Amino acid sequence: MSKTLQAIRGMNDILPEQTPTWRYLESTFASLLDAYGYREIRLPILEFTELFARGIGEGTDVVDKEMYTFRDRNDESLTLRPEGTAGTVRAVLEHGLTGGGQVQKLWYTGPMFRYEKPQKGRYRQFHQIGVEVFNLPGPDIDAELIALTWRLWKALGLGDSVTLQLNSLGSSEARGVYRDALVAYLEKHFDALDEDSQRRLKTNPLRILDSKNAMTQALLADAPTLADYLDDDSRAHFEGLKARLDAMGITYEINPKLVRGLDYYGRTVFEWVTDKLGAQGTVCAGGRYDGLISQFGGKPTPGVGFAMGVERLVLLLETLERVPEALNAPAHAYLCAFGEEAERAAMALAESLRNEVPGLRLLVNSGSGSFKSQFKKADKSGAVYALILGDDELAQRVVGCKPLRDDREQQTIGWDALAAHLATCIEQA
Repeated sequence: MSKTLQAIRGMNDILPEQTPTWRYLESTFASLLDAYGYREIRLPILEFTELFARGIGEGTDVVDKEMYTFRDRNDESLTLRPEGTAGTVRAVLEHGLTGGGQVQKLWYTGPMFRYEKPQKGRYRQFHQIGVEVFNLPGPDIDAELIALTWRLWKALGLGDSVTLQLNSLGSSEARGVYRDALVAYLEKHFDALDEDSQRRLKTNPLRILDSKNAMTQALLADAPTLADYLDDDSRAHFEGLKARLDAMGITYEINPKLVRGLDYYGRTVFEWVTDKLGAQGTVCAGGRYDGLISQFGGKPTPGVGFAMGVERLVLLLETLERVPEALNAPAHAYLCAFGEEAERAAMALAESLRNEVPGLRLLVNSGSGSFKSQFKKADKSGAVYALILGDDELAQRVVGCKPLRDDREQQTIGWDALAAHLATCIEQA
């Protein structure tokens, strides 16, 4: 027997009962971004591998272990995008969107791909909503991005379930000096480090700071701290950010071990975390990457952004039961038609009702069927009313309207009055 076809491990179908929550989250965020003046950009899923190797950084876990990379028929190395920032930077450079100091406030959404061990809230195909801003160097735009996400949590009913963590990575020069000091300290304790941290010591030592290994964390208690190596400009930038958050009443925690996993970050980094999802606690993360565009050959251009995982936010909404009940509202009515002439008339009547009653959720029976079978389908659909159209009703231009969720009597309503009747039903629902 042939093997049953299945989705690739870690790449999941999003089924019809799940998509209303996704649409709710995405539409809430899109409306919020419109209100702040951000514009959508749509990016390719495939890019040349070099884009991510140069942008994210050789030696990072993403580039070394997690990317889906292959060669096409022209022997070009291509990669399924593991994140959205590098592709956005490539797009604004390619199309000259930041030339002449133009400010760009952009957002995107879509699937990303990383070869990771699948677990709840972490998948090989996952979806992100991201925001990137270019040519604004000050702490005010950092604060606006955080305020935007803070407003989103409140709109979704998650404001009491997430915590903001902040840090500053300083300039690349100051970070280089700190990196040398950290490496010098950790090399003295090399044998006590976990295997992953030993590898990172040569490739990406700052990532050791957020190691989950208890013994490594104990060693880090006496390690040099990044805050002691901040340059004056970065320190002033960070103080400016904190002052603006304080003025808006946005609370935060300083996390000196917050470094993010991508090489392009500098100065501000932040994460929104929750303790409601177990190990997968980060629901939104980002920061400043002022050197990334010049790294790709463009003129020095300030940049800052964030990304949030849609799957984790959906999981958080479901875990905390913050999904609005209205998302799963049933149809208002199910139109049953008996006989060929009535079936033809039912289609025309349904389109007329949809024209006249905005927001009407109306199902029309398909596939004919007896009175009993159509009523059974109407009931199973969850509709509030069954509309009945047979030969007698057709001749009199009326419709039977039978409540399916209570004991009220069936009514007979003329076609001319049916739209108004259904509109009233929607208002009362």
